[in-house]
Amino acid sequence: MPDRLKILILCTGNSARSQMAEGLLRHLARARVDVASAGVAPTQVRPEAIAAMKEIGIDISTHRSKSIDVFTGQQFDYVITVCENANQHCPVFAGTNRRIHWSIDDPAAVAGTDDIRLKAFRDARIELRKRLNQFIKDEITG
Repeated sequence: MPDRLKILILCTGNSARSQMAEGLLRHLARARVDVASAGVAPTQVRPEAIAAMKEIGIDISTHRSKSIDVFTGQQFDYVITVCENANQHCPVFAGTNRRIHWSIDDPAAVAGTDDIRLKAFRDARIELRKRLNQFIKDEITG
C-alpha cells in the first residue's frame, strides 16, 4: 500500500462543501489519506453541513473553518477545489502533484424552509460522496 496521500480540499468559506468533503474522504479512505480543508474567505461551519453529515454517521461538529493561508508553504499530493471561486483564487502549492476541480452547487446559497435548505446540503453531500468514491477508486486504490 502506498504512503498516505496528503490532500487539501478548498472552497470559498470552508463552511459546507469542503468541510463535508473532508469528513467524507477521511471516513471513506480511512488511513490512506491525511486530509484537510480550507477556504479563500473562511467563515464558520454551517449547522446544516454538520446535520447532513451526522445523518450518515460522520461527525464534523468539531471542525472549524480555516484560511487557505494556514497551509501556505505546505506540499500536497492533491488539491481539490469544490467551487468556482476557490478554483479561480487557489494559490499554487509548490510540490503539489495534482489539482482537481469539481463545481459543486453551494448549499448555503439555497433559501427557504429548514427542510429545503437541509435538502440542499444533503444533495451536496451525495454529489461529493459520488465524486470522492470515484477519486478513491481512480487515484488511491487503483
